[in-house]
Amino acid sequence: MKIEVDGLTRPAVHALLAEHLSDMHATSPAESVHALDLSDLRGSDVTVWTAWDAHVLLGIAALKQLSADHGELKSMRTSAMSRGRGVASSMLVHVLDDARRRGYARLSLETGTQDYFAAARRLYVRHGFVECPPFADYVRDPSSTFYSLSL
Repeated sequence: MKIEVDGLTRPAVHALLAEHLSDMHATSPAESVHALDLSDLRGSDVTVWTAWDAHVLLGIAALKQLSADHGELKSMRTSAMSRGRGVASSMLVHVLDDARRRGYARLSLETGTQDYFAAARRLYVRHGFVECPPFADYVRDPSSTFYSLSL
């Protein structure tokens, strides 16, 4: 598996992001969907990585800078065919390593409370994230849960 910074120009990446947004809207109330769309992922405060096996897209993850010492994990998604192969864990470790290189003291994230997001919540807890109050511009929401990791 090769993880690389992505310029968001390839059709496979667009398709995986569209699938991600579609699933977020199918599983969460509209006001609780905080996934970034393609234009937001292209922001100067966001870095996007993709994981590949040769020419096959395995997953995507993004890191949004919230402040000089705080980042937010965004757009974690693995393709259906690559689930259960450690792609998400490898991508998360890659993002954590980059956040540490940047000098971030903390990395936070928002994910859903629905059963659909149970595997994601387990992944984050396995990597040391703990539940926290809403951060940045988030507010309490019964469909969202928030996690943070001190780096």
